[in-house]
Amino acid sequence: MRRFSTRSLPPRLADLEQEIKGYAKEFGLDFYEVIFELLTYDEVNMVAAYGGYPNRYPHWRFGMEYEQLSKGYEYGLSKIYEMVINNDPTYAYLLESNPEVDQKLVMAHVYGHGDFFKNNFAFQHTNRKMMDEMANHATRVRRLIDRIGIDKVEDFIDRCLSIENLIDYHSPYIKREPSSQEGSEETPVRGLRNDREYMGEYINPRSYIDDLQRKAAEDRDRKKRFPERPQRDVLLFLLDHAPLEPWEQDILAIVREEAYYFAPQGMTKIMNEGWASYWHSTIMTTRALKDSEIIDYADHHSGTVSMRPGTLNPYKIGIELFRDIEERWNTGRFGRDWEACDSLAERQTWDKQLGLGRQKIFEVRKHYTDVTFIDEFLTPEFCIDQKLFVFDYNDKRQTWEIASRQFKAVKEKLLHQLTNFGQPIIEVVDANFENRSELLLVHRHDGIDLKLDDARHTLQNLQSLWRRPANLYTRFDGKSVILRFDGQDHSDRKAEL
Repeated sequence: MRRFSTRSLPPRLADLEQEIKGYAKEFGLDFYEVIFELLTYDEVNMVAAYGGYPNRYPHWRFGMEYEQLSKGYEYGLSKIYEMVINNDPTYAYLLESNPEVDQKLVMAHVYGHGDFFKNNFAFQHTNRKMMDEMANHATRVRRLIDRIGIDKVEDFIDRCLSIENLIDYHSPYIKREPSSQEGSEETPVRGLRNDREYMGEYINPRSYIDDLQRKAAEDRDRKKRFPERPQRDVLLFLLDHAPLEPWEQDILAIVREEAYYFAPQGMTKIMNEGWASYWHSTIMTTRALKDSEIIDYADHHSGTVSMRPGTLNPYKIGIELFRDIEERWNTGRFGRDWEACDSLAERQTWDKQLGLGRQKIFEVRKHYTDVTFIDEFLTPEFCIDQKLFVFDYNDKRQTWEIASRQFKAVKEKLLHQLTNFGQPIIEVVDANFENRSELLLVHRHDGIDLKLDDARHTLQNLQSLWRRPANLYTRFDGKSVILRFDGQDHSDRKAEL
């Protein structure tokens, strides 16, 4: 893909930027400095293909993503209105062909994202200079390409990217004590029984005691599992213990660092987009809109938050749930009195006039992720109002249909989709499986079987990094099985751990 130079805003857009920024600060939004840059639709697609970072390392997948985005735009299937980067300063890209009302909407939306990036706890550990770090990564990768060759480097990047989700998404927020193997403390070696103290050196000579201690240590080492406890950050385990060449370690470290940087965005997709949508809606409808822009704004806003049957739009769920929280805390529809009230008529007219809604949503945007957000604030009334339901495939009728409208089923389905991004949880449990230096991973089965082709492909890439056979314990159709790849062939066998 060709390079391009970003452009600063023309005077009219610069004035609009200051206007929208003033409204955002007036409402209490707190963000880093935001730098807006103007791009053509082709340039926006280029930046989007790189995940928002035009200075990322070269790889064929970015070109493939660019082609897909370009085709989607040309055929009228998709259009990128804005992109905003979690950085200090925050970078945001505007599409130059957008009309003025859209530019104002996007700017207000960006300031909502900027406030969320700066204040939500999930982003507190992220690198606020990631734009510079991405450029450093690109330089390192290009040097490796020059030295080793593009085919070899890209092939290894492919393998690393195929397992980039095998990290511990919660590890940045947890302080763990150093692990210690239970029962690993040394116990004194006593030797032969001796009732006469003066005979000790003859019955249990020093060389005999030393030999017993050595054998006891060897026995402890054989019984000790490595790692001592399951390790969910598979990439870190490979970095520390796989026999990788230095350049391979460098690339794996880059992939892992970027995976952790992007993880909070996946953990807060509903909240982040909902918060930004809430504020662009508030700023536009109460401050920024002109009378002549109302129809265009309503059309474009409704397109953003529309939700077709059978789909989950994070913009829609997020903005409506924030509005619901605000309404509940304004009217006092929370707490013991509200939960204990069993009068439908009284609940419909309930209004304690507390006015705590705005304060509450600012608190929520700081302390929650999507999983806790849904778990804490999703209510039966909200599910009814938003017409949420669970759908499933009916084998008998060979069609998709509504399986349940029950609140419990809807909530469980949402939480399952959001937990670990809906991806299987895989952990390293033994790096010396069956005393053969083979790698053993365990799938924490949650009721949904792995896709066999994906599991085998993952094993194949893990084996290529570990350089020894890789095994995966999981369950298929209720039966325990260990999948294995030895570098040439796949196999499986029934097993119990």
